Amino acid sequence: MLPIVSDPVSSLSGQVKIPGDQSISHLSLILGAIADGQTCISGLLEADDIIATTHAMRALGANIHKEGDHWLINGIGNGSLLSPHKSLNFGNSETGSKLTIGLVSSYDFPVTFIGDSSFSIGTILDPLLLTGLQVDSKKGDRLPIRIQGAPLPMPIIYKLSVASFHIKSAILLAGLNIAGITTVIEPVSNRDCTEKMLARFGANISIHVEKKERRYISITGHKDLIAQDIIIPSDFLSASFVIVAGLIVPSSDIIIRNLLVPPTRKAGLFKTLIEMGAGIDILEQNSFSHDTIITIRVRHSQLSAIDVPSERTPLLTNEYPLLAVAASFAKGETRIRGIKGNECDRLSVTVEGLKANGVVCEEGKDGLIIVGGNGKVKGGGIVGTDCDHRIAMSFLVMGMASHFPIGVNDINTKNPFFCTFLYLMKSLGAKLTIKKGIGGFNP
Repeated sequence: MLPIVSDPVSSLSGQVKIPGDQSISHLSLILGAIADGQTCISGLLEADDIIATTHAMRALGANIHKEGDHWLINGIGNGSLLSPHKSLNFGNSETGSKLTIGLVSSYDFPVTFIGDSSFSIGTILDPLLLTGLQVDSKKGDRLPIRIQGAPLPMPIIYKLSVASFHIKSAILLAGLNIAGITTVIEPVSNRDCTEKMLARFGANISIHVEKKERRYISITGHKDLIAQDIIIPSDFLSASFVIVAGLIVPSSDIIIRNLLVPPTRKAGLFKTLIEMGAGIDILEQNSFSHDTIITIRVRHSQLSAIDVPSERTPLLTNEYPLLAVAASFAKGETRIRGIKGNECDRLSVTVEGLKANGVVCEEGKDGLIIVGGNGKVKGGGIVGTDCDHRIAMSFLVMGMASHFPIGVNDINTKNPFFCTFLYLMKSLGAKLTIKKGIGGFNP
């Protein structure tokens, strides 16, 4: 955990290719491991958390190796995972551990998961317990845990209380090895790369959408999966910090290539920034499993405040600290309605960070109100992130455009998202300095 200072810069410029999408990287490895034949993956995000999933799939029986720029997986077939001889170590990979817990939860052998205990896994264990899963843990809903699936796991119909990629994906992956039909009911549309990847590998999956966007996603177990050639596009969440930095730092001009924009992302942060007047031009457009892949040009823009409707907020779960930073530079009063705290009460931590840097804002019952500075933010504050890397990166972006530098504490500098962020922003001209201590930080 090291503090970092972000200094104001005169501009950000250049061309960047964002590393591969994290979720699709995990899913490609997992589905390739249980498919029949050889899966070839290009553009895999080679971060520590993805490598942890690679090691786990090998321990479960898949043959995985790298040749040049490609990762090759010789799968062992759906329902054929082997009992691992050692614990599966996922480090600080929340996505990898949760998806793999779902995958192996329907197998009748014990598996021990070890790694970072800072994130909760209780929300994915609750539905999996209904299939007959047994869990042994000394830390409740934290790693390490030991799980064992039932000899005859039961299919379930599970209604999510909130939209969640992790919970939905864990249930669907479990359903691959459960006789019968397993169904997840989503209250609103959420990121659907898991459904699309399952369909691409040949899983028997169906989706029914009711009024008000409620989605019924059903998967029939014991269906053979077929190996695929996968080219992984760039990750939108990683790119979003580059986009906002380009919009708020004066004289900036950035080109981002091969960027994946799923419908939920397009309808969330991307749409909101466009409504605020973001200077984003689409230079190229292609497709990936019915998603859009674009090359964009981002330029410094005078943003205008908007009223973000509450029905859009579920699509901004990971991005609203960053949206709050963008709104701080807008002209007028932005309202982001319907925000609920997540993990470390992200909303309160975001509000504290805004106020520490001279932004007038208010946390209300219906979300967040931000009075924009019309292109100017004082800065000069120190932000405690409560170990949330998204908040850390958001305020470091703010520091690139504020009048005074901004310091950020509580950062895990080994986090793969954060490492990508540092590399990309420095390549564009950002000044980000890791400090031994900024208790006496005085811009």
